[in-house]
Amino acid sequence: MPITKSAKKARRQSARRKVQNTKRKDAYKGAIKTYKKFIALNGANSSAGEVGAKLSAAYKALDKAAKTGAIKKNKAARLKSRLAKKLSE
Repeated sequence: MPITKSAKKARRQSARRKVQNTKRKDAYKGAIKTYKKFIALNGANSSAGEVGAKLSAAYKALDKAAKTGAIKKNKAARLKSRLAKKLSE
């Protein structure tokens, strides 16, 4: 248990940050799953607009997670690259 005032504050901050990071991570993982499922089901039959919207949502979630520090910038770039590559397969 924390004893000093600063240790108690650090613990509160850590708890708040954990909640935010978990939210951001869940958001980008969900967006990626939605995109992959959409590609698997529709593939070539889907319109460019629908695929673009799903990809854009995934990019936005990844960028937001990277910007806030939930994941590293290079991880976001790697995942975005893989999503774009999946589109051309």
